[in-house]
Amino acid sequence: MNQALQTLVDRGFVKQCTDLEALSDLMDKEKVSFYAGVDPTGKSLHIGHMVPFFAMHHLQLAGHNPVALVGGGTAMIGDPSGKTELRKMLTPEQVAQNCISLKAQLGTVLDFSENPEDGMGKAVMRNNADWLSSLNYIDFLRDIGRHFSVNRMLTFESYKQRLERGLSFIEFNYQLLQSFDFLTLYRNEGCRLQIGGDDQWGNIVAGIELIRKVEGAECYGLTFNLITRADGHKMGKSEKGAVFLDPTLFSPYDFYQYWRNVNDADVIRFLKLFTFLPLEEIAGYEKAGVNINEAKERLAYEQTKIIHGEEEAEKARTAATAMFGGTAHSVESRDGMPSREMLRSELEKGVPVLELFASTDLAATNSDARRLVQGGGAWINDVKIEDVKALVDSSYLDEHDELLLRAGKKRYYRIIIK
Repeated sequence: MNQALQTLVDRGFVKQCTDLEALSDLMDKEKVSFYAGVDPTGKSLHIGHMVPFFAMHHLQLAGHNPVALVGGGTAMIGDPSGKTELRKMLTPEQVAQNCISLKAQLGTVLDFSENPEDGMGKAVMRNNADWLSSLNYIDFLRDIGRHFSVNRMLTFESYKQRLERGLSFIEFNYQLLQSFDFLTLYRNEGCRLQIGGDDQWGNIVAGIELIRKVEGAECYGLTFNLITRADGHKMGKSEKGAVFLDPTLFSPYDFYQYWRNVNDADVIRFLKLFTFLPLEEIAGYEKAGVNINEAKERLAYEQTKIIHGEEEAEKARTAATAMFGGTAHSVESRDGMPSREMLRSELEKGVPVLELFASTDLAATNSDARRLVQGGGAWINDVKIEDVKALVDSSYLDEHDELLLRAGKKRYYRIIIK
């Protein structure tokens, strides 16, 4: 098998391929242009979105040429694949702004520079709004729509699931548009391969069939395992919700902690998928006698370094080590924690404890904070809070004039008094 494809297999990415042997032969003969797409439905990706782009990284290193496609056009409609309801509609201005944010996030795993390092493929980003926004609907139906069979489309799992709950006509068009993307990228960029999560299988196959009918060319599809955790939960979900890449939505400290606290059974698998460590080095963590916590710390550090940079990864590791090692006596050791400032005058008046916790990432509402206190999981500077009506004032401050809030054993929040 082609070495780049073998790398993806060995690291646990690959679920299925339309013709693995033929694709392998093609990649042995030439550097292949390939693409993966993501719709800019928000200003941030979450870590579950990143699986195809981590795979892209390995293919780029092998000299193949990635095209990262942001769906500025398809985001205006919505993909029914894997969804149980119609996607919220966005304005063109929201979509355009989201596209800008997503390029920066994808740039953490792909090299978009004009002159990548020797041996690496050249990565580019494209936006399907460039060709979808100006489509003439009548021409599109005549030239593209005639190649699609409704009966064939309804055999794909993504449509079958949605038919039970209701499938809008606008969503039914999504497969045609994604197929047209593949055709356009084949024509403009020479793309021969589309990659994506396994829920995209039907859309990918439809695009391959369209290219075959219109251009008489053979293209390929490669899908990846949909990542779930050993506990059965969806990858990228935490107590706070989605594990976003945007640090304003999910802090680097919380990001580090998410990976540090993964299930023991997931660690090696996630090291292969979500870090760039050599497989030989990862294998060292599987040996008898190796402390699983060392592997978890390495996973958390490497993943945080990739997404947020080395400085933030160092801060997060230092803060986590201080917290769980009981050595959080210096302000420097807390630098990586999520935090906010509070005026001393506000604190001296007394702040209801439920409001205080609800103003942080530790509780979304006063009701959440109440449950936290009643469950015995609320702490301020190592003082357990047992009264839901307690007022927090300056008497709670530690030697650094700070409030260090804790929810349970692992979640911290720092309030800096000004």
